[in-house]
Amino acid sequence: MQNRPETAFEPELTASLLPSSAFPFKIGLFGIGLDTYWAQFDGLENRLKGYLDRVESRFVRPGVEVVNLGLVDSPEKALTAGHRFRQADVDLLFIYVTTYALSATVLPVVQRAKVPVIVLNLAPEPAINYEWFNQLNDRTKMTGEWLAYCSACPVPEIANVFRRAHIPFHQVTGMLENDPEGWQEIDDWIEAGRVAHVMAHNCLGLMGNYYSGMLDIYSDLTLQNATFGGHMKIVEVDELSALRETVSAEQIQERTKLFSETFDVQEDCLPAELERAARTSVALDQLVATHGLGSLAYYHKGSGNAANEDTMSSVILGNSLLTARGIPVAGEYEVKNVQAMKIMDTFGVGGSFTEYYAMDFADDVVLMGHDGPGHIRIAEGKTKVRPLYVYHGKVGKGLSVEMSVKNGPVTLLSVVENGNGKISLLVAEGESVPGPILQIGNTNSRYRFSLGARHFVQTWNSHGPAHHCAVGIGHIASKLTKLGALLNVEVIRVC
Repeated sequence: MQNRPETAFEPELTASLLPSSAFPFKIGLFGIGLDTYWAQFDGLENRLKGYLDRVESRFVRPGVEVVNLGLVDSPEKALTAGHRFRQADVDLLFIYVTTYALSATVLPVVQRAKVPVIVLNLAPEPAINYEWFNQLNDRTKMTGEWLAYCSACPVPEIANVFRRAHIPFHQVTGMLENDPEGWQEIDDWIEAGRVAHVMAHNCLGLMGNYYSGMLDIYSDLTLQNATFGGHMKIVEVDELSALRETVSAEQIQERTKLFSETFDVQEDCLPAELERAARTSVALDQLVATHGLGSLAYYHKGSGNAANEDTMSSVILGNSLLTARGIPVAGEYEVKNVQAMKIMDTFGVGGSFTEYYAMDFADDVVLMGHDGPGHIRIAEGKTKVRPLYVYHGKVGKGLSVEMSVKNGPVTLLSVVENGNGKISLLVAEGESVPGPILQIGNTNSRYRFSLGARHFVQTWNSHGPAHHCAVGIGHIASKLTKLGALLNVEVIRVC
């Protein structure tokens, strides 16, 4: 993608993302003008079409299809354009205002397309060359030249009609060229639209049950589907245990080799534990492929069933590999947080499962991390694998991962069910900083926030999120804000 943070990475495409490839993300684009002008001002129509072609060229990027219907310059063409956009199944609609145009050339398109709308008010140059303009000595030529610059003129008219028609809209004001700020905003809208599209086609696997007593993580699954779209599929721990029995010795050997290449496996990790984790990892890949999962939330005690306990105490390495492949996995059956992780990962910045660990008032940082899988592609250095002789608060023992999130800018996201039947996105930007961490076989990092540790914690908590959140690299609050706007979800930014 263009203008991505240097620290960002592109999620690897997998079979679990097949629905997004079967139904690609499409941007609708059209320019608006007034057909009366073309016979009056020679060359104006072709000039404006050239501007529109330049906009389209900036939209082209991997994972995005552009449906450009050209200049719409009459109400009759507007109605046809609305039908064509609807037939093309566009996800997002950009209206490029090239010159003055009637609002009647806009409203029918948007009413028929029924997708979020962004109005582009982009001037062709930073300013009119006034001295050259005023020396043209031809009122007709002067008016035609002025009309090529008057994109701002009809925007209030369009905004008024959208408001009266109860059509939400967004706008970008800037320049066609040499405007990094304006085009970054446009790129952010495109990225937010792509993420919304992926979420709408994502299949989230739910395996197991809630950790008993964690009332904050209990989620309204219907509300999640209604807000983000997608599908949730219940998968059984028993199925994963059965798949483990079909894994061959050769597959286990190949997977343990992958572990040694991917992780910094500590010397005290027993070969038998690595083989147990490898067997489960291969089975997890099969489970994901069978059900077409794009994300997974899981938790199961496994007590009373030796096969399931063996399975559930050996999932961490396999789930970390899945998370790194763009299939985020959240423990403790945290549906809300795996949604946050999927959002962050689709933006290309990671999305590792985390919670408060402790506060360091001496260095004014918050220690945050979690047991279970981590997002190893955003780790500072190579992720360590350590043996644990007890999974705190859980049944069993086995291997775990220890990592810190890459030093530098980070963004935290929590998907919040706020008690009034709605979802909100809670967002904070901070920094992952170097320093000592707790070497306990978990993910954990040191985060510094502009509010300071004390006020960050109090402000974040005041909005009532669950105790988990997703952390990604880079600052993407502006993109998350736009995603919220496209989903009609409130976005609360702490810092």
